[in-house]
Parts: sequence; C-alpha cells; structure tokens
Amino acid sequence: MESTALLLGRRTFEEFAPVWPSMDDQFAHYNALPKYVVSTTLSDAEVAVNPWGDCHRLASIDAVRALTETEGGPIIVHGSGELARSLAEAGLVDRYHLLTFPVVLGAGERLFPAEGPGLPPLRVLEDRVFSNGVRATVFGVVREG
Repeated sequence: MESTALLLGRRTFEEFAPVWPSMDDQFAHYNALPKYVVSTTLSDAEVAVNPWGDCHRLASIDAVRALTETEGGPIIVHGSGELARSLAEAGLVDRYHLLTFPVVLGAGERLFPAEGPGLPPLRVLEDRVFSNGVRATVFGVVREG
C-alpha cells in the first residue's frame, strides 16, 4: 500500500529528520511525502525548519482525525509507539504492518496495552516469512457494524 503522508511522534521525528534525507534505499520515497509530527512540545517553527523538507506540526489526536478526513490516502506511522497507541484508542488505525523478529528480549514496550480497551479485533491480510526468520504480517482492524 502506497502512503500519501507520514505521521510521526516527536521522538521519532527528532531521530528520523537528521538522517532520513540521505536515505537511498527502499524507503527514500518518504522524503517526497508530506510529514506530520504530533507534538505538544515542539513549535511549528521547530518542525518546519529541518533538513527533511515538507513537515507540519499537529497538536492533538483531533488534528490527526481532521487530517485523515482531508488527506485522501493512506497515512503511515513508523515507530512512534505512544502515538500508535493513542491513534488506536481514537479508532484511527485501519491496518497494522508488523515485523516480528526471532529474538527473545527481557523487557520492552507493549504495542497493545495490558489494561483498558486492549487489542481490537484483527484479521490477517498478508503474512510472509523471510529467509532470516523475520515475519511480516499485515493485520486489518475489523470494524463493528
């Protein structure tokens, strides 16, 4: 699925913006996309003045909702776990593209909260395993009604 915009949380934006403009691999096309940063701590000027180009600040999940009603195509979120959880709670996630790596970790952040509304009903749309054991799965959120 081709995305028409990139949505990032503040921390992910601060990590991506300095290095992403020099990417020349399969993700280089993100450089041409409009980028939206959900942040209450960065200013519009801090977001606009960066080496990554077309970037805009959104101050709330309501602003993201308004964007989804006007953007006209898929908006992708990379990283930004806290943002992804907030979007899910607001019912703004249609698909999850997840990579599962065959490693064991002692700790980490959960994508889906242990308490609260929990995991939405999901349906597997795509699933493939690469030769290195990494599994790429696309889940669609099942909407009720």
